[in-house]
Amino acid sequence: MVDYEDGSWLTISGIARTDGRRYTLPMNFQRLYLLSWVTIPVAITFASGVQARAADAYTVYVGTYTGDKSKGIYAFDFNAATGKAGEVKLVAETPSPSFLALHPNGKVVYAVNEVNEVNGEKGGGLSAFRVEADGRLTLLNQASTVGSGPCHLTVDSKGRAVLAANYGGGSVISYRLDADGRLGKRASFIQHTGSSVDRQRQDAPHAHGIYLDAGDRFAYVPDLGLDKVLIYRFDGATGELKPNEPVAGLLPPGSGPRHFAQHPTKALAWSLNEMLSTVTTMHVLKANGGLVAGETTSTLPPRYPDSNSTAEIFVHPSGRFLYASNRGQDSIAVFVINESDGTLTPIEQPRIGGKTPRSFALDPAGKWLLAAGQDSDSITIFAINATTGRLMATSDTIAAPKPVCLVFSKR
Repeated sequence: MVDYEDGSWLTISGIARTDGRRYTLPMNFQRLYLLSWVTIPVAITFASGVQARAADAYTVYVGTYTGDKSKGIYAFDFNAATGKAGEVKLVAETPSPSFLALHPNGKVVYAVNEVNEVNGEKGGGLSAFRVEADGRLTLLNQASTVGSGPCHLTVDSKGRAVLAANYGGGSVISYRLDADGRLGKRASFIQHTGSSVDRQRQDAPHAHGIYLDAGDRFAYVPDLGLDKVLIYRFDGATGELKPNEPVAGLLPPGSGPRHFAQHPTKALAWSLNEMLSTVTTMHVLKANGGLVAGETTSTLPPRYPDSNSTAEIFVHPSGRFLYASNRGQDSIAVFVINESDGTLTPIEQPRIGGKTPRSFALDPAGKWLLAAGQDSDSITIFAINATTGRLMATSDTIAAPKPVCLVFSKR
């Protein structure tokens, strides 16, 4: 009930009648009214806080080498607002899932398995896993990569095909994907041929990665055994790979290209060269996908005395910084990118505090870098300085068995 002011009612200022007189409300209604104006903003603030936290919530999948310590694919929660990680848990038992890729819908995880046979067919393994509501992974199906030693894979941006590189076999393969993410029909298989100058490591081809450009037109394959980044045209409708013209970007002899990174907006790319511990800037020809090699820069400090090999490379989402991992020095090399010509300026090589950073990953916003120490069973969390690109190790280290690949997935 609402009445005019007569001494038995308490007035709530700010509630006005059109005739200029004030409404008054009984005490119990006044309390309810005041409470609503206090709780509504709090509820809005709480809801927006939940939304903000949800936007920063990720699952990080961990590919491993299996054995006494590891049983397959692991995962942990990661809060990109705080840099805090949750407990590492086994989510799928599968043999040596050494590299992982995520379907663009986030509902399927793919892995290459470093095995010798799948479903009675010789070659490495390719596995598809459905992400369940409880976070576990359920195997959908498997297929052979035909070549031996699969080491890398990627999924196109529309989820139509998965592409994989075979290190041991020196070949690439692609499979179409079904609507539910299962591996479908084999679309292509291409065997590399040739060699390069190092007779111990480059007597045969060794495809070490496979990367699609932003438009899903070209696939780039760094082949350690050939000192080339081979170029293929990709047909998204069929999932097929076809040789391109030009067929490859050439690198200095003995480089041993391993992984590849592309600028998010400019026609620039970088080859990470495992054998020489260098990064080569490559200019991308938009018309035909060609690669022209430019300046080559070391990932190590001057006169570094010990043996080393590089492993992983990523460009910061801003396009301003580049990161590469050193195995031997056990560090992450940090570079500033000259965005006019792609040349690199080294700024630091912080140690990961663990051993053998075979892989690392950046969160999608570029606030954190997580480095996987394969031989220390650990993952180091670095905060990224948004202005300088420098890394600062946090006090948190994640225990994980034989981690060799990290993939962020939005929760």
